[in-house]
Amino acid sequence: MTPEEVLARLEAPLSLRKRVGYLTVGLAGLTGSGLIALLWATEPGLPPRTQVAFAVLTAIGLCWAAFGAWAVTRRTPLFARDRVVAAWLGAAAWLVFTVGALIITALRHQYEPSLLAVVLALGVLAAVNLRMARRSRAALIRRKTELTADR
Repeated sequence: MTPEEVLARLEAPLSLRKRVGYLTVGLAGLTGSGLIALLWATEPGLPPRTQVAFAVLTAIGLCWAAFGAWAVTRRTPLFARDRVVAAWLGAAAWLVFTVGALIITALRHQYEPSLLAVVLALGVLAAVNLRMARRSRAALIRRKTELTADR
């Protein structure tokens, strides 16, 4: 493949497959947050920690919906920026989950080893995903810079 062909592929907008995928992510986030908000609104007298959990889950769903809308509406090449943003969203969701789980566990004075294992596993997954996304983006940017310098 010639450098011009590689550069043309790098500068192409999102494919239809990726657009459909991001549309699905956005709709899933919107549907999930809508259902949780509906459940929250129709259940009177929920304990405060349940209301906080519903609020957080609704916010996370809305963030994924906004991400899906953002990715679908981009007309310029993303150079894996979408992966980095999704990885940061995943890491933020993990952090919120971890803080909430630790607060609830501390208030109940019941420490579960399985919760620690889940939190650690999800944290490692979020960190690895973020690292891979950032490395992928850096490699694409580096490749684009090399190809445009050769022109």
